[in-house]
Amino acid sequence: AAARDSAGAGAGTRARPAAPQVGGLGWPLSGALIAGYGAKLPDGRGSDGLLIGASAGTPVQAVADGQVAYAEWMTGYGLLLIIDHGNGYMSLYAHNDALLKDAGDAVERGDAVATVGSSGGHGRPALYFELRRDGKTVDPGDWLKR
Repeated sequence: AAARDSAGAGAGTRARPAAPQVGGLGWPLSGALIAGYGAKLPDGRGSDGLLIGASAGTPVQAVADGQVAYAEWMTGYGLLLIIDHGNGYMSLYAHNDALLKDAGDAVERGDAVATVGSSGGHGRPALYFELRRDGKTVDPGDWLKR
């Protein structure tokens, strides 16, 4: 028998499937994939990245070597950290609780650069992660599987 919560008991409704778990070597963190690339974010906007749910304070790791280009508050992103990886690639880490690096700092893949939070008006602790090449968002899935 499928478990349902009280909100899912109405006619014609289904229990929402559990969010798939993502993470491992090369990912910024492990957690529940709330929204994938090209999906809808909880607020209804389209996702140009990944929204990964995790406990507040969970360390966020750099996905590749680079230099921190930005580490401040940005409206819509909360506490935001951007790493320049060279060759036109940049990674963005948003909605953080704390930033552990400053602009200009060199980072290596796997370094803790921030901690998960809900800054910027996001309702629950999660990391919003984007990968950009030459200023355009790209699906981070291929990069993260390397």
